[in-house]
Amino acid sequence: MPEIGMLLREGKGKKVYATDDPDKAIVYFKDEAMAFHGLKRGRILGKGEVNNAVCEHLFSLLEDNGIESHFIERIDARHSLVKRCDMLPFSVKIRNRVAGQLAARTGLPVGKKLIPPVVEYVMRDADMDVDPMINHTHIYAMEAATPEEMDQIDRTCLRVNDLLMAYLKEINIELIDFKLEFGRYHGRIIVADEITPDTARFWDSSTHEPLDKDRFRRDLDNVAEAYQEVLHRMMGVS
Repeated sequence: MPEIGMLLREGKGKKVYATDDPDKAIVYFKDEAMAFHGLKRGRILGKGEVNNAVCEHLFSLLEDNGIESHFIERIDARHSLVKRCDMLPFSVKIRNRVAGQLAARTGLPVGKKLIPPVVEYVMRDADMDVDPMINHTHIYAMEAATPEEMDQIDRTCLRVNDLLMAYLKEINIELIDFKLEFGRYHGRIIVADEITPDTARFWDSSTHEPLDKDRFRRDLDNVAEAYQEVLHRMMGVS
């Protein structure tokens, strides 16, 4: 494994470290879990190992379909080597069904199918009780991305959504919504961060039971088992 350097940043579920190569970083996936902007904290046993493996699987799927990501290789159970990006200061949420905050904001019933998908932009790492929603004009005012970059981001989000929905359908999982983050790498905008049960809502297609962090948020049982189930289906383990 490349030598781990200084801690660059730490989030809810990961730590990112520098390496001796300025173009590469190491991501460490944690078992710690947080919800409601840190008001609820706990641990999900084995979550870090599951999320690391799920990221390898899904980022490889994107790369195989011509979508560049920051992922290079999984080093061990909890560490992955990635391209060191300059992260954009906003996240993109792609919603295929009504869930979470969208139901509260709009009054739409939970589970309602959204055609076309709803695409939202929110500020990252904001010191506020909610993730502030923004639009393209806010992003341009902040000089966070150019119109050309936003066109690419929008197209990429919908393309990733199509790929993930089709793939997950094959393993009896419905993609309800998920978050994407992007970074600049040598002038290119690429997909970064993670795609895991921490950052996506995965429902069993037959039972509509959540297989993701919502089980932790809602105090449901079998949280760790739900994370493991997602990985088992991806690995073809029954």
